[in-house]
Amino acid sequence: MSVVSLLGVKIQNNPAKFTDTYSFEITFECLDHLQKDLEWKLTYVGSATSSEHDQELDSLLVGPVPMGINKFVFEADPPNLSRLPSSELLGVTVILLTCSYDGREFVRVGYYVNNEYDNEEMQNEPPAKPVVERIKRNILAEKPRVTRFAIKWDSDETAPAEYPPEQPEADTLDDDGQNYGAEEAEMQAALEKELAEEEAKPEEAGDQAMAGTDDKDDDAVSETGSEDLEAESSDSEDEDEEEEGGEGDEDVEMGDGDDKTAADTNGSHAVPAKQEVMAH
Repeated sequence: MSVVSLLGVKIQNNPAKFTDTYSFEITFECLDHLQKDLEWKLTYVGSATSSEHDQELDSLLVGPVPMGINKFVFEADPPNLSRLPSSELLGVTVILLTCSYDGREFVRVGYYVNNEYDNEEMQNEPPAKPVVERIKRNILAEKPRVTRFAIKWDSDETAPAEYPPEQPEADTLDDDGQNYGAEEAEMQAALEKELAEEEAKPEEAGDQAMAGTDDKDDDAVSETGSEDLEAESSDSEDEDEEEEGGEGDEDVEMGDGDDKTAADTNGSHAVPAKQEVMAH
């Protein structure tokens, strides 16, 4: 769960001239006390083909941040024209508004920006040398692209889970290659022993038939022996399955316990009214 949530960004001067400053009214919510400031940055993407033309227009530290809903105004200078390719002054580009805590970025808002001349004649026939004073920018404020990242805040409990998780106890476990199939072999040996014992029963019954028992009784004894064999084999397998199932149930209960613990850590917080925060 993020300690700071971005609630809204309002662009105060849009559309505007290319050379005007950027002005954003930012509203966010803080759910816990923060030991450090929030760092906000505005970056201008100067070229669609190379990141070397990207410019950090301005950065701002906001703090100390009180709990609740906070609001402030972030202003940034326009891009430095000397660092921009003249062929890419016009057209569509991107600006990125980001916020980091203790050097870890947790939210990024991207806006498309359309730069064009302020009259139709220059739009249809652009001059060979760009006339910057006549270029206007229009930020597509209705379609921002927001990306959030899970970060560690002030305590280790807020750190996102690592993937894959660390398993230091894995080196101390027995080699599976040595024990692989051992349980199945024991089950097979026990089953063969039961089969051998049951196969001896029909022979004894046959001897009794030769001493005076009729064929009908012999068939009954054989059928009974067959039924007992199936029942005992089934009971043996059921017991083994119950033993294996018991271990599985323990795993499920452990998983449920972890889920419950994670759910118990999500608490609710009272949120005061909007308040201005200090930017420096």
